[in-house]
Amino acid sequence: MTQDNLAASHFQNAGESYAKYRPTYPDELVEFLVSQCQQHNLALDVGCGNGQFSSIIAKHFRQVLATDVSASQIENAAPVPNIRFAVEPAEHCSAEDTSLNLIVAAQAAHWFDLASFYEEVRRIAAPGCVLALVSYGVLSINHAECNARFRLFYYDEIGPFWPPERQHVDNGYASFDFPFQELEYPEMSIERDWTLEQFIGYVRTWSSVKAAAKAGKQSLMESFAKELTSLWGDPQQLRKISWPIAMRLGHV
Repeated sequence: MTQDNLAASHFQNAGESYAKYRPTYPDELVEFLVSQCQQHNLALDVGCGNGQFSSIIAKHFRQVLATDVSASQIENAAPVPNIRFAVEPAEHCSAEDTSLNLIVAAQAAHWFDLASFYEEVRRIAAPGCVLALVSYGVLSINHAECNARFRLFYYDEIGPFWPPERQHVDNGYASFDFPFQELEYPEMSIERDWTLEQFIGYVRTWSSVKAAAKAGKQSLMESFAKELTSLWGDPQQLRKISWPIAMRLGHV
């Protein structure tokens, strides 16, 4: 199975739940990326999912091309006038040669055939184009007991069901080959105040949870949800959830 088919198999039916539960990136991240670009004509959000990040980028660029291998994800993207959504792989982009000022892959690059993707990046990048491979790492809950129970679930219980590509997310893409002029970036994070339902809904979107259920181990998620509920307190109590943002950033 190719990388694109593997990614599509994980996310082909996930569009609706992703749109509802997945955290979005802060405006601060986009504003920083925009500040690194010499021109703001065309941006590419590759592996765009349901277009959450694309819609933020679109506020700063004349046009955005947003692509994903999953038709389900694209179908659940909200239409935006200056975004063209397309179902296509990262390694074969419909953008014209030397047309892109910004290329972003947010929480997606670990699914790519990087060598082929980089070859395509060199084809479509305009002079001065910025490439950003963005990921967010393991979350923390601002509640000691809930956070401890979450970490046990993440690393020990559901951990064996993550696909091998997940290791790249956990290390912030540090192990990736990145043959471009690398740039520094400021420390950033995604911050959300969530109820118990929002948090559990997010965890249920994980590919590892779905893989565990497929293997007959759905009790792992149910036991975790039950125990977390007892620790959380009032289900409507908002608790702060934080994900550290990591990037490989450079000029093409």
